[in-house]
Amino acid sequence: MTVAEKQTLGFQAEVNQLLHLMIHSLYSNKEIFIRELISNASDAADKLRFKALENSALYEGDSDLLLKIEVDKAKRLLILSDNGIGMSREEVIDNLGTIAKSGTKEFLASLTGEKAKDSQLIGQFGVGFYSAFIVAEKITVNTRAAGLSADEAVRWESTGNGQYTIEKINKTTRGTEIILHLKEGEEEFLESWQLRNTILKYSDHITLPINMKKELTVSESDKKKDDKPEQKEIWEKVNNATALWTLPKNQITEEDYKAFYKHVAHDFQDPLVWSHNKVEGKQEYTTLLYIPSQAPFDLWNHEKPRGLKLYVNRVFIMDDAEQFLPRYLRFIKGIVDSNNLPLNISREILQNNKSVDNIRSAVTKRILELLSNLSKEKPEQYKQFWNAFGNVLKEGLAEDFNNREALSKLLRFSTTNCAEQTISLENYVQRMKPNQEKVYYITAENYFAANNSPHLEIFREKEIEVLLLYDRIDEWLVAHLTEFNGKSLQSVAKDADISGIADEKGKETQKKNEDEFKSLLTQMKEILGDKVKEIRISQRLTSSPACIINEQNALSAPMQRILQATGQSVPLSKPILELNPEHRLVQRLKEEQDDTRLADWTHLLLEESILAEGGHLEDPAAFVKRLNSLLN
Repeated sequence: MTVAEKQTLGFQAEVNQLLHLMIHSLYSNKEIFIRELISNASDAADKLRFKALENSALYEGDSDLLLKIEVDKAKRLLILSDNGIGMSREEVIDNLGTIAKSGTKEFLASLTGEKAKDSQLIGQFGVGFYSAFIVAEKITVNTRAAGLSADEAVRWESTGNGQYTIEKINKTTRGTEIILHLKEGEEEFLESWQLRNTILKYSDHITLPINMKKELTVSESDKKKDDKPEQKEIWEKVNNATALWTLPKNQITEEDYKAFYKHVAHDFQDPLVWSHNKVEGKQEYTTLLYIPSQAPFDLWNHEKPRGLKLYVNRVFIMDDAEQFLPRYLRFIKGIVDSNNLPLNISREILQNNKSVDNIRSAVTKRILELLSNLSKEKPEQYKQFWNAFGNVLKEGLAEDFNNREALSKLLRFSTTNCAEQTISLENYVQRMKPNQEKVYYITAENYFAANNSPHLEIFREKEIEVLLLYDRIDEWLVAHLTEFNGKSLQSVAKDADISGIADEKGKETQKKNEDEFKSLLTQMKEILGDKVKEIRISQRLTSSPACIINEQNALSAPMQRILQATGQSVPLSKPILELNPEHRLVQRLKEEQDDTRLADWTHLLLEESILAEGGHLEDPAAFVKRLNSLLN
């Protein structure tokens, strides 16, 4: 393609939809686009520094990286020029034409229709560049990738109408120049004071210097030589451009910390809490760690890059250095700056580096301590954290044996006494009955299934609190959390001795009922055959006619359904059917003389017990037919 050739291409369908939203309805805070473009320039500078570690020729004799911002009021232009890594033609199309990797579809699916809320999503989804169309009627991008020749530069241009043009140009300097052709009514972004205030508000502590022209009027003596006042232009640095984490804490304001978080996390919300630490000694490193106030849209996407920004002696090395955090803390944002790691360290070396392992261990403990303090000192904020990230934190019980005790203290549950997930295991143990030896829990597919389970009846009667576990990950949680503070955890839906809950009178009644209903139990077992392991008189039922329980070491019913849904084979285990001898229906069955009706009622009791715990019937049609027959 020659310089004269220009190609017109269409945006990806989702991009076109996104542009329409950006231009017409989304942003309530227009100035945010400046921060997004500055963040992109900062990333471009960081990437160049990293690549230049192996190939210093990429600097092309200019290693002073910076961003220049200037305006042309006559032509209504706002121009941002950086000398970072730049882009090739293919990168321009990938990054500006399709944004296939930016999560546009997920962004559009997450829109609520409320402008204030939707505007907060921009940073999360990596579509901040397009926010410039809110103030610009046309955007021109001139860019050349470091290492390419001047005639391999590229111009990208679009009015946001569904198409863009791309052509080759000559550009002697590397990096990217973004020219915003501002709409009428957006003159405030041509004013130096407005731009400076916005830069200081959002981007003061990014490490890339941001320069603007300073206008100076010549001295009066010079004016006498010429009646017209003469303007001289001098470039000056607008932002602090000092790595925030290198400053003493007493020099950093709360607003500084919040602004830096928004830069590093591309989040529009303030962080929930943060921790800034400098470690000295055999290993020297600084960490600045943030806990977000809301979960990102792709929190459960295990292929999404995660981790901290890694610096070595304040030189950027890589984004998403996952080796410094366990997977269950993937929501943490921030940086780690080490004085001991080599500048040419790679992801492969990070995986087998003792210094990295030590930093990871210390960072993990620091975050867990931060969360522990938050839970004790600011329980409402911890509740906000738990609602956003509680299920991710539960993964740690299976992944991190060394910190299992600390993690278990951070867990929060609903119980039969509290619908909200605010009860800790420490709270539960403190409220246990004097002779209660176990922490009781039940797992189910949702809160209502758990809270209304027939397995809870005897526990409610005796006022014994039971944990209600209804998140999908809870099945894995209880598989790895078997005791707390010397108290073992026991599922109330599994076959276990709960005779200690009953009083002496109840035990005598239980023995009497077992003898009285022995014949009925035998008949029902013959009817159900191998569908059940056993049929017996229940100690846990007070109002329901029947329920099923699993053997102590068998998979719970919810876990079996989860595994089956993923296509995995599930070990066969037969349930135990328990009957409530005080229920009128069971008492009538003892007197039933019609074998057919007895068989129908027996099957019905098993099937309704399966349904009560959220299970699925093998033959729903037979169940309906049987029910209709008995109702007649």
